[in-house]
Amino acid sequence: MLAVECLRVDGFSFLGVRVDLPDSPPLLLIVAEKGFVMCGFLNLEVAERLGVAAAIVSGVRTFEDVLNAEVEGVTSKAGSLGVRVGMKSIEALKHMF
Repeated sequence: MLAVECLRVDGFSFLGVRVDLPDSPPLLLIVAEKGFVMCGFLNLEVAERLGVAAAIVSGVRTFEDVLNAEVEGVTSKAGSLGVRVGMKSIEALKHMF
C-alpha cells in the first residue's frame, strides 16, 4: 500500500510518502522544497551521485519517528544547506525548505 500525506510541522508543510512492504518495516520519505529525509531503505551514496540534498535515518516506522530521528548521514548538497549528522530530522527538513 502507498500513502501520501501532507505533514504540517511548526508552520512548514512537507510531503510524506510511505510504502508498506511485505514482511518488513515501511519505506518512508519526507520531502521538503530543496531536499528530503529518507529511511535506510534508500541509498545515500546514490543520492550523493545524483547531487540531491538528502539525509538518512534508520529504525523508523512512522512519519513521527522520522521527524524525531537523528540524522545519520547527509549528502554534500544537504550539508551546504546546513544539515548535519546528529540533528533531528525536523530541523534538517527546515534547512531544506
